[in-house]
Amino acid sequence: MPCQTIAQPRSRENPAKMHSAGGTAGPALVVFVLLAVFCFSTCAAALTPLRLSTKSLAFGSVPVGSKSTRAVTLTNSGVVREVVSRVAVEASSFGISGPALPIFMAANQSVAFNVTFAPTASGSATGIVVIGCGLSGALEISLSGTGVTERPAVSFSATSLAFGSQSVGATSTAQTATLTNTGTGSLSITSIALTGANPSDFAQSNNCGSSVAAEASCTISVTFIPAASGSFAAAVTVTDNASGSPQSLTLSGTGASSGSPGVSLSPTSLSFGNEPIAAASSSQTITVTNTAGAALTISSIALSGSNPTDFTENNTCGTSLAAGDSCTVVISFTPSASGGFTASLSIADNASGSPQTVALSGTGMHVVVLSWSPSSTSGVEGYNVYRGTTSGGESTTPLNSTPFTGTTYDDETVQAGETYYYKVATVSSSGTQSTDSSEVSASVP
Repeated sequence: MPCQTIAQPRSRENPAKMHSAGGTAGPALVVFVLLAVFCFSTCAAALTPLRLSTKSLAFGSVPVGSKSTRAVTLTNSGVVREVVSRVAVEASSFGISGPALPIFMAANQSVAFNVTFAPTASGSATGIVVIGCGLSGALEISLSGTGVTERPAVSFSATSLAFGSQSVGATSTAQTATLTNTGTGSLSITSIALTGANPSDFAQSNNCGSSVAAEASCTISVTFIPAASGSFAAAVTVTDNASGSPQSLTLSGTGASSGSPGVSLSPTSLSFGNEPIAAASSSQTITVTNTAGAALTISSIALSGSNPTDFTENNTCGTSLAAGDSCTVVISFTPSASGGFTASLSIADNASGSPQTVALSGTGMHVVVLSWSPSSTSGVEGYNVYRGTTSGGESTTPLNSTPFTGTTYDDETVQAGETYYYKVATVSSSGTQSTDSSEVSASVP
């Protein structure tokens, strides 16, 4: 039933004007006027009742212990004032807040309420908001929501970190493991600490803080500093609110007695063969290994010898190499002219025999590179390439001994200062050769 208006009291007229000469018409007129006012107010309210912006609110899934809020608007769409005397929620997990009661609403006035859902347990919940106008009736909003329990879970990118052999008293290169919260709730971290048999021989740092959000990650970094020779073991232990707490990341390493570092280079020489002038060769790799029990201190890695500028190097070695560790040096060859080139890769360090060297060699040569689009003619099995030193004077004997299926050809037999002319012909499966292609020329500098 819609809320009704409250009729406003009217001032009394002069009694002398309310009576007729006979003395009986006055009271009847008063009753008629009051009934007319009441009827007008009731009818107006019935035609334009209070209206809510919604008749239902669905909160969906809300974590237990948290709160979700939805706004509701109540509007007086009538032409007279309305009075709201009751606002209530019939459910323990839901609540409502708004203006203090009673609420006097002028015509076309709106007021806002906030309805909340704060589940205290998992599962579905329903309720009703009741907005009432005294004895005249009430408006209702149906409520629904589901409380869900969020649970964090811990996953490590690696279950263990092995540091291998490390010189006594020297700090290893740091190794890292990623901790990820794979659950649906926030991970609260009480502590991250080193535990186990030899925690003092390791060190850890992390950026995890006191909590990790669902699906977020943080990093734990560990170093190994053996105090003596022998095997060492420990663990990074994470204490938190996830199932299976505490979780552990196992650590291991071996302390090696101090001694002179040793260096092994593999291979000890690199040959790049023939390479086109000004074109970079495919890269080749040299592996540097510290074969002794002490850290290798590297002063420099450089190219030297007769033609160092025709070679390039890049390395992963840094300034120190732990006992038993390896790094790589990548070499490429870019000849600046024709002829043979040599150089050396030199590694200066604190090992005996420093600097260690790797011999490098390669030959620069002029090359004419030909390329063409594949033939669309059916039955083509390969191609022949013909060359001459004058236009139209290509030899009748192809440069290639047998037809080949590719669409590029490197002519490595050219001489500096010469101009060459080329044509290409297709060869069918029966050995029939097509008409030659258009002629192209190339001048060798």
